[in-house]
Amino acid sequence: MKSKEPSILIIKEEEELRKLREETNAETLRQELEKERQRRLELEQRVNEVLKARAEEVPAAQQPAKPQAQANGTDKSSHTVSSRLQKWFGDKFGEYVEDFRFQPEENTVEAEEPLSARRLTENMRRLKRGAKPVTNFMKNLSALLDWYSIYTSAIAFIIYINAVWHGWAIPMFLFLAILRLSLNYLIARGWRIQWSIVPEVSEHMENPKEDLTVSEKFQLVLDVAQKAQNLFGKMADILEKFKNLFMWVQPEITQKLYIALWAAFIASCFLPYRILGLALGLYAGIKFFLIDFIFKRCPRLRAKYDTPYIIWISLLTDPQLKERSNATVSRRLSGHEKLQTAASRSYVGTSAPTGISKDEDTSRFHTTKRGNFHEVFNLSENERPLPVCENGWRCCLINRDRKMPTDYIRNGVLYVTENYLCFESSKSGSSKRNKVIKLSDITDIQKYKVLSVLPGSGMGIAVSTPSTQKPLVFGAMVHRDEAFEAIFSQYVKITSASSNSES
Repeated sequence: MKSKEPSILIIKEEEELRKLREETNAETLRQELEKERQRRLELEQRVNEVLKARAEEVPAAQQPAKPQAQANGTDKSSHTVSSRLQKWFGDKFGEYVEDFRFQPEENTVEAEEPLSARRLTENMRRLKRGAKPVTNFMKNLSALLDWYSIYTSAIAFIIYINAVWHGWAIPMFLFLAILRLSLNYLIARGWRIQWSIVPEVSEHMENPKEDLTVSEKFQLVLDVAQKAQNLFGKMADILEKFKNLFMWVQPEITQKLYIALWAAFIASCFLPYRILGLALGLYAGIKFFLIDFIFKRCPRLRAKYDTPYIIWISLLTDPQLKERSNATVSRRLSGHEKLQTAASRSYVGTSAPTGISKDEDTSRFHTTKRGNFHEVFNLSENERPLPVCENGWRCCLINRDRKMPTDYIRNGVLYVTENYLCFESSKSGSSKRNKVIKLSDITDIQKYKVLSVLPGSGMGIAVSTPSTQKPLVFGAMVHRDEAFEAIFSQYVKITSASSNSES
């Protein structure tokens, strides 16, 4: 018992010490609060005194100054007037002055989003949907200039020439913009307004999958990389051609631009702007509606007289210039080879028939793996692949009307000519395995997705004809979009020409 009593006393002492510490902390807090209250009261007293002083100064300034205190009154009145002016200026323009205060610019770094297959597919669909109005506008404009609908193009040409002749070109374009916005407003309000010169191609859209397998993600990355490669390549070609044009890389071409710019400068100095605008407007209408239409239908005429087209084709990109320079260096180093090549060229020139150039000869007698093009597909000699598919597109033909595996899928090469769609089978044998489709017989052509499990829009083209129950599918095409644009544009030309001839 005696040993327990000292421990109890120690515990009580520790509790008393703890209570004392807490009391001391509370006391210091009370003292600080009291100090803050006193400071607040002092500030309130000062504010009240300042307000009273200002209230006394205002009536004193309004009263007439006494003769003995005229100097003091003038000082007080000037002081009050200046204070009022400062206050009025601060109330009216203080906010605007603060907006012009210079501050250091904050450099914000945007956080990069991690790579995700789902996000990638979503962004691709967003880009496609966002660019759809622009692509539709360009297609309709191209169809209008190509006289896809004769009556629509004729009306547009007459209205445009009349507006330019009377100086109403700018009001006409502004009115068209207002009309487009008005139609968009009605569409947003629920109206069904659909007007297009070119019929829209329906493309099957699927909802994005939540989870993708590794192979699907890999295929998606390949599709995006291919599209980005082609897009960046076309943009780089255009930019490099413009750069080489203005940097005198090809002086014989840039000289024409130089002379044209001087002529335009002299004309702008002496001709009135009304006459200059009229001349430019009439030239643009005749050029885009009539001259380009004739040049597109007559390639040989375009190659001889279409100066902008000739200049653009003659411009070289940086890789082409590099290849040309390497070729010239190799020719200088190998003089013997140069003589041999010259002899071979002279031999080919003499062996070619008269009246036919080298380009015409090679394009006319285009050969495939089986032989001459027109002999393989049993066509006339005038039928040859278009320049965009000179080597063809590798693909597989899926004929869903056939049940045998050997006839259901065939690997080969697809070509498009002015009037036909030709498929050459890679299997050895007779020409019965080849497929020739007349473009005028096609009833429908669409982009097709062979396997629905794969992301994206697929790599196939479906062609419907009256002779087949199910559409023929050309699948596994790496350059599907390029092939579809070429085939569809040629199909539109054939159908428009046939409709014009019937009318």
